[in-house]
Order: sequence, then C-alpha cells, then structure tokens
Amino acid sequence: MLIPVLLSGGVGSRLWPVSRESYPKQFLPLASEQSMLQETLARLDGIDTASPIVVCNEEHRFVVAEQLRQLNCKAGTIILEPMGRNTAAAAAVAAICAQKNDPNAILLILSADHLIENVEAFRHSVRAALPLAEAGKLVTFGIVPTRPEVGYGYIRRGNGLSPVGYKIGRFIEKPDADTAQRYLQSGEYYWNSGMFLLRASIYLDELAKHAPDILKASQSALKQAREDLDFERLDAEIFSTCPSVSIDYAVMEKTDLGAVLPMDCGWSDVGAWSALWEVADKDLNGNVLKGDVLLDNCKNSYVRSDSRLVAATGIENLVVVETSDAVLVADRENVQDVKKIVTLLRESGRQEANAHTRVYRPWGFYESLIEGDSFQVKRIVVSPGHKLSLQKHFKRAEHWVVVSGTAEVTLEDKVFTLVEGESTYVAVENKHRLANTTRSPLELIEVQSGSYLGEDDIQRFDDDYGRSAT
Repeated sequence: MLIPVLLSGGVGSRLWPVSRESYPKQFLPLASEQSMLQETLARLDGIDTASPIVVCNEEHRFVVAEQLRQLNCKAGTIILEPMGRNTAAAAAVAAICAQKNDPNAILLILSADHLIENVEAFRHSVRAALPLAEAGKLVTFGIVPTRPEVGYGYIRRGNGLSPVGYKIGRFIEKPDADTAQRYLQSGEYYWNSGMFLLRASIYLDELAKHAPDILKASQSALKQAREDLDFERLDAEIFSTCPSVSIDYAVMEKTDLGAVLPMDCGWSDVGAWSALWEVADKDLNGNVLKGDVLLDNCKNSYVRSDSRLVAATGIENLVVVETSDAVLVADRENVQDVKKIVTLLRESGRQEANAHTRVYRPWGFYESLIEGDSFQVKRIVVSPGHKLSLQKHFKRAEHWVVVSGTAEVTLEDKVFTLVEGESTYVAVENKHRLANTTRSPLELIEVQSGSYLGEDDIQRFDDDYGRSAT
C-alpha cells in the first residue's frame, strides 16, 4: 500500500507578509486558484495511493480539514503536532500510524508547500522509484538543477542501483556561487528536494539505529495521543522532548540504504518571493503583477496587491507585496532576508509577525477592520451549518449588526433570530452564542467596547470543535 504523507508544519516566514504563522504558505493560493496543500494532493491523481496522512500544527487542524473537504479528499489520519519538531519526527509518527493498517506500507513523504510545474514528470518519477523502495531502499528525489542555485542543498549521486536510481554519494550544504556552477556543469549533483519514498518499517528500523531518541519520543507521544474529533493529537509534554532534526540529518546521511532518483519536473520549494517571480507569467518588461497593480516604466519586478491599488514607477528588480496591514519592499536578489524582518517584528512584539487581520476559525473567519484604545470593529462570517462556542467575556461588550444571512442568537436564557439590518447588544459577562443554521453564509459587523479586547478574554461553556474552556 502506497500512502502519501503530507508534512504541513512549515511557517513560510520568507513569504511574509502574505504567509504568517497563523496561516502559512501551504494554505495559500500562491501559484494557482488552489492552495499549495491542495495542489500537492491533486498531483497524486493518477498514482494508486491510499488515503493520505497529514501531519500539521494543532493550530491549523481545521484549516487542513476544510481544504481537504473542498477536494472531497478523506484523510486517513490528521496528526496534530503541539509544536514543530522537524521532518524526522513527523515522518516517524506517520510511519507508526501507517504500520497499524499495513505493516508493509510504503510512504511517499511530501512537503505540502512545494511547487511542481510538470505534474506528469513527478508522477513518472514516483512510479519509477517504487521498485527501489519495495527492495528496501530509502529513496529521495534529486531535482535536476537548471541553474547554479546557492539557496538549496545538493545531493551527489554515487554508483547506479537501477536504470534510473543511484546510491547517494553525499549530501552537501548550500554552496557558494562558484561551487554551484561546478555542480551544474558536472551533471552529478541534484538539488535536495526533501521528498522521499520508503517503506515505513525500514525507515523506523534505520531511525532506531541512527536516531533512537527521536524514535522513542515519537512512539511515546503517539502512544499517549488522544483522539480529538477527527484528529490524532500527540502528547505535548512527551513530544516537546523530541530532538528537532530533519530526515536527512537523522537518517539519510548515515544509512547504507539511501538512494537518489533524478526528477526533472519544474520543482521549487517556493522559499522566497523571487521563486514566485521565476515561475510566474511575466509581461513584456519581465514584471509579475498580482491583484490591483498599475506599473509605469518598471522592469523585472514582482508586485502584488491583496487589498488596494498598488502603483509603481521607475522600479527594477524589486519585490513589492501589499496586504491589508503591511507592505514589503525588497530587492529581488535579497528576499531571503525577509526572514530577518519577521524576527525583528517578533522581537518588537508586533502581531503582524504571526497573524493576519483575517483570522480563520473552524466556524468561518473574522476580520479586524479598525481598532482603537477601547473599541474594535470586526467583520464576522459564519459558514452554513456552523456556530461559535457558548461563551462570555469579562472585560468587553459586543454589538452585532447582521449584514447578510440569518443569525440564531443565544443570549443568556433567550434564543432568537436576527435578519439583515437587525442588531443586538451583548453586555459584559452575558453568556452568548452565534449560530448559522441556514445554507447560506452569515455575515455581520461586531463592535467591541471595553477595557480589554484580547482574544483570551473568553470563557467557553460548550464548543462543537473540542476547544477547551478558557
């Protein structure tokens, strides 16, 4: 049984301000109408696979579930990590889960935030690698390089193992420009894709040999995991003790069973805005325009607008990215340093480092429109058939105005309906709930007022999504 494993725990900070910790790049439609997670799932069509295993941060569980639902894809398991511990541990818990249903399971381990232009070439490579994995090899896919890239690690191939595969010669960290040029000319080196095809049992055996502490922590965290709705929640205390190490460092650089299979499929890890510029369609001046953008005398730039008009004149080789609460301007050759901006924002305690103005919840989303010292205005959209928790706040009151749809309101011991144009007031410490029992979205404006407006000012009494009372 071939089981896809989607690793969806990345943050994507180099794609700030669009990608943020609360809603990172794998959930965003950066290269098409689908999110990168959905594109990863879609490219498995045509390969005979079982239901996927998805490993993600626990904060993203409902986003993952919703994006799978949109594709009519039923996950075999969605494993929730309480904190990121890199790919070796994520692959380990997935392998243990896979073995429960099939002791001989073969895993196709994929990052959920990679871009592949030639999907059929990807599928062909996976099929070609299967005999190696079935024979007990731990296969990684080496991307045939198209340029002397200094932002990727490399794999040097060794002796041939099959008509298409090779032993791994060695792994190499990101080289300088001259070294990368030599690698490109030699034809013996590939970009390290971070994609793997391997038998679950053999990966766990090799992990026991080379990184037993990772295996032990993964086994224990999964043994003490608890079911949370449709999710498998790892034990936080145990998983926190697991070393944070990649599959490469933990196993592939040490094992005698490693193999590399070349893949030429238009791959990118979309690790920076320059990568999106490279793969996108460009105008006659080499510019990539996304959203409401107006350019004059501009060349070789990536300009993106998410919420308003962005106009530029006389710029060249720049990246300009606008969201509702932040604007990034960077030299296209230095966009790897965007991560430093995110670090500075976090050190300053700025919420723009981690959260968008639009925040997704299992029932829909809310969007902050304006905020003052003692008030905040939000737009709230509740999906059909969903409802918020029964709750109360200790430091703020709320005024709801329905913009469209029909709201079922619980306020203390009363339950009533509001339609478009109607409103209600929720006083401090009033127990309340908002629900949408219809088949159409419910949209309303919420005006909050009080001495404290933080999201942690909440006590939940009942919740459909398993969130604890806080």
